[in-house]
Amino acid sequence: MGVELEIDDGGESSSNATELLSIANHSYEHIYCKHDGSLEEGFEIVTHPMTLDYHREGMAWADILHKAVAMGYKSHQAGTCGLHVHVNRNAFGSTEDEQEACIARVLYFFEKHWEELLKFSRRTQRQLDRWAARYGYKEQPREILEHAKKGYHGGRYTCVNLQNDSTIEFRMFRGTLKLNTLIATLQLVDRICEVAICLSDEEVKNMSWSTFASGCQATELVQYLKERRIYVNDAVVAEEEI
Repeated sequence: MGVELEIDDGGESSSNATELLSIANHSYEHIYCKHDGSLEEGFEIVTHPMTLDYHREGMAWADILHKAVAMGYKSHQAGTCGLHVHVNRNAFGSTEDEQEACIARVLYFFEKHWEELLKFSRRTQRQLDRWAARYGYKEQPREILEHAKKGYHGGRYTCVNLQNDSTIEFRMFRGTLKLNTLIATLQLVDRICEVAICLSDEEVKNMSWSTFASGCQATELVQYLKERRIYVNDAVVAEEEI
């Protein structure tokens, strides 16, 4: 997984970026920072590819996010920021046919469970229409994939961007400087990919949201699903997003 996290309202400052780089790249080069034209006073933090476990255990995400907040940055609250997650295409299979069958199921999952994923994303429908539009529901996963590849002209501004040769990009999520939300988002993407890889078309079509959610075991993801009130009707009090 590679992460693109947009932060805003604290300045497009090379010195601020350098401070974040020094935290993240103390032992290895984990991130770089880049200009993003959609931001007003900020920049984008981009990680090199790493596993979910490494994001959770090996990356200094807690320190990076804490420092960004201390420097005056916002992500969720800025209203301009996204959190994008790239997953290698070869994670879905060794051949193009295997990969496309799984990616088709990913697209189907997003269309079938759009309302729950909208709640998860913390985006408004209007924001998604602009930055991460849906492809439109069809009866079969392959039909959605073919529509995405041939008949849809949204470019990269789609919920699951297929324009990159080596990765697919999950673009639906609003930015955050809250650690639990960031990790939970990566865990959700991982769980959706796992479902697409391990289940057949019919099994994905028959899967309800409650069945999917009840199979989520990762601590951060369960906490976040409860905060958003989309975990088997179980709710908890949530800390404020940043």
